[in-house]
Amino acid sequence: MQRRIYGIENEYGVTCTQRGHRRLSPDEVARYLFRRVVSWGRSSNVFLANGARLYLDVGSHPEYATPECDDITELVAHDKAGERILEQLLTSAEERLREEGIEGDIYLFKNNTDSAGNSYGCHENYMTSRKDDLRDYAEVLIPFLVSRQIYAGAGKVLQTARGAMYCVSQRAEHIWEGVSSATTRSRPIINTRDEPHADAEKYRRLHVIVGDSNMSEYATFLKVGAASLLLRMLEDPGVVLRDMTLDNPIRAIREISHDITCSRPVRLANGREASALQIQSEYLERALRFAEHHELSPMEQQALNMWEHCLTTIADDPLKLDTEVDWVIKYHLIEKYRARNDLPMTDARVPLIDLQYHDINRDRGLFYRLQKKGLVERICTDAQIAAAVDTPPQTTRARLRGEFI
Repeated sequence: MQRRIYGIENEYGVTCTQRGHRRLSPDEVARYLFRRVVSWGRSSNVFLANGARLYLDVGSHPEYATPECDDITELVAHDKAGERILEQLLTSAEERLREEGIEGDIYLFKNNTDSAGNSYGCHENYMTSRKDDLRDYAEVLIPFLVSRQIYAGAGKVLQTARGAMYCVSQRAEHIWEGVSSATTRSRPIINTRDEPHADAEKYRRLHVIVGDSNMSEYATFLKVGAASLLLRMLEDPGVVLRDMTLDNPIRAIREISHDITCSRPVRLANGREASALQIQSEYLERALRFAEHHELSPMEQQALNMWEHCLTTIADDPLKLDTEVDWVIKYHLIEKYRARNDLPMTDARVPLIDLQYHDINRDRGLFYRLQKKGLVERICTDAQIAAAVDTPPQTTRARLRGEFI
């Protein structure tokens, strides 16, 4: 498929605290956040002028679904525009709290887990051809999606019976199936619910729900770009991919997440073992050969270059990806904080650093403090993100939706 449509949905964590203590329930915070939305759209489920959808999901989680995009840089800009829109709602909600004499600060986190062990998602959508068998896709995609966390994971301080440990992925502990039509009960890697949101005779929507929410623009571009390259190879009948089927994908996703060296082998269905790096390298090598005989768009070539850069760096030392990959960026923040204060990983202050990394308030969030100092890689400019707040993509049906609104 030469032209593919993409979309990302992010659920956000929300809380209101005063001096470290919860001030309002999530339901109450959500009502304050969405009061401005309801006054404008007469609903807490609305389409926006930029073609996106904003609504309250289960558990009082604000959810922002980007408009349909056919360019991944534009997709990243619209994903970031969602943060800006919610940041505006946060500011309005805090003003209303002060007007009503309620003390407290509202926090919105672009992450995937809370302190109670609940998980909420980041879903990716890819338009694919109806003529292709989703089961054949799944055989290749599941090993790819399980192993790609080494560059797409957001990182997490995980509390276990043996103490606290740092993990690569936030969602890995909450995935229970490979392929399923459920999204909340069993949390599969790939959701098979058949909702193409397009001509159902021609197209299918591949709905990936295993991924972490990324603060890093680089990681967002790469995870979508690498998946798109793999889909293009799957759609080519002349491409034969090596069988990397995992013996137990659910066990493998956790084992990979628990190994920040990215070198731990997991068992394949054929009895062999391979690390996440080796699995990803197999797909990358095939993509590089594919590029020798097929013309790639500049966007695809950029994704391929980034993919190769990350895997080459991981083979040397994963912790050198400290400007590109969320789990590495956050790991260095936590380790510097621990060293400066002589803290064990089990100290209660360590998970707070984890959480503050995902704060979308640009004056307060740790990721944005690093970005202001030029310490993280960018894909978009601030001007592109600002434009995406109000302007829909001009090459998909989102443009028409935006014009109506």
